[in-house]
Amino acid sequence: MRNDSLQAGVARREISPQTPMQLCGYPNVERVSEGIHDPLWASALYLETGDAAVVLVALDILFLDTPTARRCRRTVADTLGMAEDGVLITCTHTHSGPVSLDRHLSFGKDDPSQAPPPPGYVDFIQEQILAAARDAKAAAVPAEAAWTSARIEGVGTNRHNPAWTTDPECGIMVVRRVSDHSIIGMATMYGMHPTVLHEDSKLVSSDFPHYAREYLRECFGDQLVVCYHNAPCGNQSPRHVVHGQTFAEAERLGRILGKSVADAVQRLTDTDFSADVKFSSLIRSVDLPRRTLPSPAEAEATLQQYQQQYRQLQDDGAPRADVRTAECAVFGAEKLVNLAQAKANGTLDGLMETCLPADVQVVGIGDRFIVGLPGELFTEYALQIKAAPGSYPVAYANGMLHGYIVTREAVEQGGYEAAGSVLAPEAGTILVKTAVAAVDDLRA
Repeated sequence: MRNDSLQAGVARREISPQTPMQLCGYPNVERVSEGIHDPLWASALYLETGDAAVVLVALDILFLDTPTARRCRRTVADTLGMAEDGVLITCTHTHSGPVSLDRHLSFGKDDPSQAPPPPGYVDFIQEQILAAARDAKAAAVPAEAAWTSARIEGVGTNRHNPAWTTDPECGIMVVRRVSDHSIIGMATMYGMHPTVLHEDSKLVSSDFPHYAREYLRECFGDQLVVCYHNAPCGNQSPRHVVHGQTFAEAERLGRILGKSVADAVQRLTDTDFSADVKFSSLIRSVDLPRRTLPSPAEAEATLQQYQQQYRQLQDDGAPRADVRTAECAVFGAEKLVNLAQAKANGTLDGLMETCLPADVQVVGIGDRFIVGLPGELFTEYALQIKAAPGSYPVAYANGMLHGYIVTREAVEQGGYEAAGSVLAPEAGTILVKTAVAAVDDLRA
């Protein structure tokens, strides 16, 4: 007999590397792991009611490439007997996890940070995704769900200027057992780069999200599994709020985030929870326009300009955050050189074909909608999607796009993200319009 009341289950499987591996997230540095500070997880939250189901999966890695993400989505759907568009897989985007991409636009031919993963590791991640989703379904019990949000202060800002655009909202979905009202699962949606830890750290870690999740487990019990979905944060960073790139700082920021989420959850009342939850979902694929790239010689000139600006700030004793911003601009210009060379020698087209068209996914849970977007979008685009009531955009879903999705203003200002982008700013507008239209269709 069909059960129309909500059933929910959670599970997590560890995806930490079992041998030393190159850590991914910072260019031009050999960064082979020397141990595990905190385990990396594939965290799953399964929800079912009647004949419909959705499953949310969050991975503590930088990226999955698009073909792998699609393959994982299909495998989970086929194994669990559910619609593929109800399987949402995202990455927390930690910069202290192992490399997980077979092909990427390198910052340089000899860049050790772009080494491919060792044989078998990506297969291992895929196996753990499926196992976590399967375990979550097997653990499903009668449940109730509620939505809320928290305002996050002190974890990060716009990476270029703290006064520029940011999004302090963290969307939160909470799931509890009917039998004892214990909270078993959460999905959080907050946009901030997990980059407290820099290239000098050689320990595997999920950065400040680890401490946020652990704080929530302290509050609500060890049975809690948190699916941490990183929202669009292409221009967001802890850079201007940290006092150093240490685990102590990652803990300080993570506990700020965890406490803000816990406070919001603790304000929920019984009337906020419901076992009568309807699901809806869809995926729409769109092509995206590329930017006009300079010649290799023009790209080299841009690199030299950024290198000079970086050296000047160092010589002037500029503030640490400003020096880091200039250093990152050099990273972006190095990638621009590689992009220009890839365009000139004809290898760029083949690489872009692996990630386009881009999959825009919307999963409706009750009257709220999680919007899954590939790649790294600027926060401005997240705010445009949020203009549709009840929408929570998340990034690093359904693959990656080999660069940032920047705004037109960012192109005019220059810097790290704009220099290394391969797609035109219009790509962001297309993704927003596709997402908003999809939400409107599901709502209707």
